[in-house]
Amino acid sequence: MEIILLAICCSAIVGIVAGVFVHRLVLGKRHESAVSNAEKMLQEAANKAEQASRDLMAETKEEIFRLRQEVDRETKERRNELQRTERKLEQKEENLDKKLDNVTKREEELKQRFEDVKHRIDGISLKERELVSRLEEIAQLSRDDAKAMLLAEVESEANHLIGLRLKEMEDKSKREADRKAQEIIAVAIQRCSVDFTSEIAVSVVQIPSDEMKGRIIGREGRNIRTFETLTGVDLIVDDTPEAVTLSCFDPIRREVARLSLERLIQDGRIHPARIEEIIEKTQRDVEAQVMEASEDALLETGIKHMHPELAKLIGQLRFRASYGQSALHHSLEVSHISGLLAAELGLDEGIARRAGLLHDIGKAVDHQVEGPHAVIGADIAKRYNESPEIVNAIASHHEDEEPQTIYALLVSSADAVSASRPGARRESLDAYVKRLEKLEGIAKSFDGVSKAFAIQAGREIRVALSPETTDEGCMQKLAYDIARRIESEMKYPGQIRVTLIRETRVIDYAK
Repeated sequence: MEIILLAICCSAIVGIVAGVFVHRLVLGKRHESAVSNAEKMLQEAANKAEQASRDLMAETKEEIFRLRQEVDRETKERRNELQRTERKLEQKEENLDKKLDNVTKREEELKQRFEDVKHRIDGISLKERELVSRLEEIAQLSRDDAKAMLLAEVESEANHLIGLRLKEMEDKSKREADRKAQEIIAVAIQRCSVDFTSEIAVSVVQIPSDEMKGRIIGREGRNIRTFETLTGVDLIVDDTPEAVTLSCFDPIRREVARLSLERLIQDGRIHPARIEEIIEKTQRDVEAQVMEASEDALLETGIKHMHPELAKLIGQLRFRASYGQSALHHSLEVSHISGLLAAELGLDEGIARRAGLLHDIGKAVDHQVEGPHAVIGADIAKRYNESPEIVNAIASHHEDEEPQTIYALLVSSADAVSASRPGARRESLDAYVKRLEKLEGIAKSFDGVSKAFAIQAGREIRVALSPETTDEGCMQKLAYDIARRIESEMKYPGQIRVTLIRETRVIDYAK
């Protein structure tokens, strides 16, 4: 039993030892296999690294080769370009050398020619002195004297030509100026649309019968006294059939009196209380007409922002007449023409129209204030803060002051155009005939005048000269003297043309 146990133990020990040995043997093989695998992997990695290094070296060599080729190519191109530039510079240098040689040759030729010319000039100068000496001997006149005579003759001829040229230019400028002025004024007049009606501030009131005169006078004259006291107008009842006369310097008061008397006659009730009532109502109506006329005038001319008192004076011009022409219509016409003239000249139309409308504003109060209406109007405009251009245009339109602006000249011209237009102003036949006779008498008073005729309603005077006592040289002076004398001795609207005629007539008879 013990032997069996011992055998079993020995077997177990032998088995354990064999197992350990086998296990170690297996572990050794595994270790050897792992080491072998690791060595293989290292070898493969080394091979791969060596291959990558060889590939990188090949790529680097290729890049270096490519860059070297590019550098060589660029170097070759630059070398070729430098060679071309060098050849061009060499050609230019050769051309410059050739040109320099040509210039040098030309300079030598010019020097030679200069010497030749100098010698010729010296010879010509010598011959000239000889000829001058011979001419002086022949003419018995020195060179300075001949030069002085020649200069005097040339100067005289030049002065004559210059005088003719100046006269020609002066005549041309006058013609151009007259033509342009006529065009501007004609365009302004054609475009003006003001109604040219001649209005008279009448002072005669028609009555239905002479019996009405007694009712107007009233018992013991109380009606006429009341009427004259309230209106400030003289009521003249005379032998004129079916008419009474109103006399007053104030056109507003005369208009109030006229309307009041007409209303009293139409109403038939004429007594102091009714007279006072009618006059008060008429005064309010006339004041309303004044303001309405003022507003219409300002609206028609396009003028804004005017002082109320100044606008009221404009309306009062409706009842003021000059030479039979309504002062308000005349002012409107001057305003339109002034504005149109300013438009033609490229100036401010508003200023021109305003000055034209206000130019006769002094006529609204000239029966109350002494002095020329232009000066009175300028003072009124200045008092109501009108601009200096407006004030000067008003004051200078009848030459009471010197015109200081172009607008003053425009207003003066427009005023003359309005006043001189045919039919604008009414003139009595006696005054018209006397004016023509005086015009002809002034022309006949000059020496050398044989006949004088006033034509075109006194706007032109034709003067016939005696050819025996006058010549063409003095005609311009004579026309000037006649025109200046007419200006100083006569008053007339617009302008008068002076035409001189000188002709020689030879008459013979065939028998």
